[in-house]
Amino acid sequence: LVDTHTHTFNLSALQSIPLHSPLALPPPPRRPGPTPGILRRRAGAAMAARAPYFAPEEGARGIRPGESPAAALRRILATPGAHQAPCCFDALGARLVERAGFPICFMGGFCVSAARLGLPDVGLISYGEMVDQGRLITEAVSVPVIGDGDNGYGNSMNIKRTVKGYINAGLAGIMLEDQVAPKACGHTEGRKVISREEAVMHIKAAIDARKESASDIVIVARTDSRQAVSLDEALWRVQAFADAGADVLFIDALASIEEMKAFCAVAPGVPKMANMLEGGGKTPILTPAELKEIGFSLVVYPLSLIGVAMRAMEDALLAIKGGGVPPPASLPSFQEIKDTLGFNRHYQEDKQYTVPQAEPSMPSGNP
Repeated sequence: LVDTHTHTFNLSALQSIPLHSPLALPPPPRRPGPTPGILRRRAGAAMAARAPYFAPEEGARGIRPGESPAAALRRILATPGAHQAPCCFDALGARLVERAGFPICFMGGFCVSAARLGLPDVGLISYGEMVDQGRLITEAVSVPVIGDGDNGYGNSMNIKRTVKGYINAGLAGIMLEDQVAPKACGHTEGRKVISREEAVMHIKAAIDARKESASDIVIVARTDSRQAVSLDEALWRVQAFADAGADVLFIDALASIEEMKAFCAVAPGVPKMANMLEGGGKTPILTPAELKEIGFSLVVYPLSLIGVAMRAMEDALLAIKGGGVPPPASLPSFQEIKDTLGFNRHYQEDKQYTVPQAEPSMPSGNP
């Protein structure tokens, strides 16, 4: 169609082509496929998907070199005990959880909604805000972090996107619940759940997303049907979640020790999570030893950090308003603040890359 000598368009050649005849164009060049080495690196990136700002300190608990966050979480949950996972709402809180010696951190939707939006946990916070907060948290610590995925922010296709986003954010696990949208806060009235069939399909979608990502992220399957429907319904659902392939099971707002025991009797061998809602929840507050005895492997504390932070900020503001500053007993020293944030570690690492500055040379001779 184009004259290669004059580089002009040959109209007569175009008119000679039958109306319904396809142009005989050469096939596009084939691009070389990824080499085995590239595929291995991609798989490794999908498994790890994290790069914390500071390398783990020697002897620190948590994620080991070359270990994915999810593999670390699975390893911890496979050891005896009811492992404590305080809920954090930002990177600083996660850093404090790690410094206190806890092996797991939990990014709770209630406290993230409170800290990031200043709003209640009633389905107002979005997937984008939660995955961004999760990425900042995982970059700050070297312990596995479980992220609250609420109800997945939509249907099964939304859940797949949510799971993949949490994987890419470096989270070790994701908790998914069976509430309708807009969701309600746990231990509150008015909660409603989706049908059994849809709830199970959501867990299957989450597992498919994990397989498609070549990931090992831990799926924590939660049901709110204990308060929305009945204990029997909740027990049926967690068994179905386990059959679908969920890694950890959770019934929210169990109302007695007897109910907690009935829950732990379901799907033996699948870890169970307990929620110790501080300050007036429906579930009895028990010690880790008592929870282990019942059969729990994971314990979260949703309000401790956000609650004491709120009270401490209120007290500090009252002191400032009164013309003073917070008393020394309630305020860490500036040096303690710098230690927590890692100033010294930053300075020490920065010295490795210091380049000696050459002395400025003076011009010779007359200008």
